[in-house]
Amino acid sequence: MKIAFIVNNFPVLSQTFILNQITGLIENGHEVDIYAAPSNELIIHSDIKKFNLMQHTYYFTTPSKNHLVTLFRSLTLTLLNSLKYPILIYWLINGINYTKELSLPVWMIPYRAIPFLSKNPYDIIYCHFGPNGLTGALIKKLGLTQGKIVTSFHGYDITKYVEKFVKNPYNNLFEVGDLFLPISEHWKKKLLDLGCNEQKIIVHRMGVDCNKFSFTPRYPSGDGQIRIVTIARLVEKKGVEYGIRAIAKLAKANKRIEYNIIGDGSLSTHLQEIIQELGVESTVKLLGWKEQDEVVEILNKSHILLAPSVTSQDGDQEGIPVVLMEAMAMGLPVVSTQHSGIPELVQDAVTGFLAPERDIDALANRLSYLIEHPELWSKMGRAGRKQIEEYYNINKLNQQLINIYQKLLN
Repeated sequence: MKIAFIVNNFPVLSQTFILNQITGLIENGHEVDIYAAPSNELIIHSDIKKFNLMQHTYYFTTPSKNHLVTLFRSLTLTLLNSLKYPILIYWLINGINYTKELSLPVWMIPYRAIPFLSKNPYDIIYCHFGPNGLTGALIKKLGLTQGKIVTSFHGYDITKYVEKFVKNPYNNLFEVGDLFLPISEHWKKKLLDLGCNEQKIIVHRMGVDCNKFSFTPRYPSGDGQIRIVTIARLVEKKGVEYGIRAIAKLAKANKRIEYNIIGDGSLSTHLQEIIQELGVESTVKLLGWKEQDEVVEILNKSHILLAPSVTSQDGDQEGIPVVLMEAMAMGLPVVSTQHSGIPELVQDAVTGFLAPERDIDALANRLSYLIEHPELWSKMGRAGRKQIEEYYNINKLNQQLINIYQKLLN
């Protein structure tokens, strides 16, 4: 099969779930091209070079935040390419016929269409995140592909993004698109609520490569320290503030706790201020962004992973955090929240514990119970590893994805 991935930015270190799908499809003998906005990340995953992915990546021109500049660039792109592709002028003049009900302005046509004009046909256009599905639908409406349009929904694209519109922005995508792959049963229900045809929906989860995460049962350390870790972008929906406040409650009575937070983001300064306000500088450490091997080393030394996800004020939600899958694959018991699709991954009181969103006391109680019952660590860790191997193993999931594609094409 010849498959085009449409993603937000590429390459992005934090989106290994997309990279694992791309490399898995290539390893199974399929051709993959990637369409995205440029990434400003300086460090890239080793698989990018291993699979020569940059040679198969095509970038969209990035619109300006200034609408007049965006319109001017659109006209410029059209004129510069019209000698080779005169149909661009026709599309722009008649653009409303293509963009109507796609929640896309007419002047976006050259931004999205030009990279596809010189390419051979694809069997599948696989769009990660709903707004990219709208691009896939536009490409099909313009006649640039006869391939099947498949869209995965992850989190913000079916919460925060939808709430920006008076009408459902995906109505036309639901008609034009061929298949929709929400990453959880939770998001399947949301798609149904939005009016998507159930016959077009298949839950397809993201996963991790179990071979890259060695399982190690967790036991108390000889030095008596309890090492808890959070790995997350420092943004509201990750709920890190609630993790810090829960740890602060425990640290008053238990000086053996170490809480390391790996990640960076817009809330970094705010979180450091909370740490100082609570007087837990010696317990809670913001370690910033770390390389993957450093992250694995910290996880290997940790006893519990804390992922206190919440729904942000603007409605943004998680999907199912990949870091939870990685930690469970490595044998860590986890404490998380009853948020989005997380309860589909974390079995409460089996592979870890779940607390209500933003409930600091409940988080503290779950953590305290785990700390006081270290005999549960290895038991929960083994159950977590089994859960990942059975349901979130990227190799199994990639084969399922191939089967889904082949069935769709047939």
